Amino acid sequence: MILPSLRATFGKRETQWLLGVLSGTEVDDDDPGLAEVGSGGMDAMLDDRRTLEAILDDTTLVPAPAGLVLYVMLRHALLEHSIESPALADYVAAMVLEFGGGRRSYRIGPDDDREYFYLVDILQDLAGARGTRAFLLRVHLGNFSLWLSGLFPDYVTYRERRKGAPGLSYFEDMGRSGYSMAADDPHAGFASLDGVFRDMARTFGPLRRALNEFSDRYVQPCPTSPVDRLFRQAENGLRRRFDA
Repeated sequence: MILPSLRATFGKRETQWLLGVLSGTEVDDDDPGLAEVGSGGMDAMLDDRRTLEAILDDTTLVPAPAGLVLYVMLRHALLEHSIESPALADYVAAMVLEFGGGRRSYRIGPDDDREYFYLVDILQDLAGARGTRAFLLRVHLGNFSLWLSGLFPDYVTYRERRKGAPGLSYFEDMGRSGYSMAADDPHAGFASLDGVFRDMARTFGPLRRALNEFSDRYVQPCPTSPVDRLFRQAENGLRRRFDA
């Protein structure tokens, strides 16, 4: 199960790399900055806009820690949409990192044999599921909805306009429903995830739009259909003003 624990994996290697990017010099094990960050300065550094800018401008040959870079980029994408919870940024980053590997995005767990390519298939199995599997299906309904509508909005928009498939609003409704059901499931309380899932359901629209902008900037900066993207971005802007 995906947990909002990516931030907790950041250790000495990530701190050294980040300090090196910010300072423009190599940071060794004796650098006093390591002690300062270790005493509580990591969160402030990750949330500083200058950190994101330094990462994007980095030209060093030192390999970047993928989890750290992804977290910072997503954290600031969410902050731009007034989603300030570090736990939500942590969960979304962990989900994107895990779903980006292999065929994990189609499965409720890394070792599960069943693959789901459509939300309706998840709903069909959920109707007869019980216990832990029902909980994982509810979570996956939220995760898969956010994954598709957040990172691949052009694909969703293309299928809606060309083939009459469900649009982004459908994915928002399904995503909210999945996270809401997951939050009410006793398994979420046992894993201390009920609050996270409840917040994911409550802010699904802004979360989706934040991921759209993240995708437009970093994942698919050159759209296959500029017109479809323009329509979608205009709709996102209207919804954002409505939410405000």
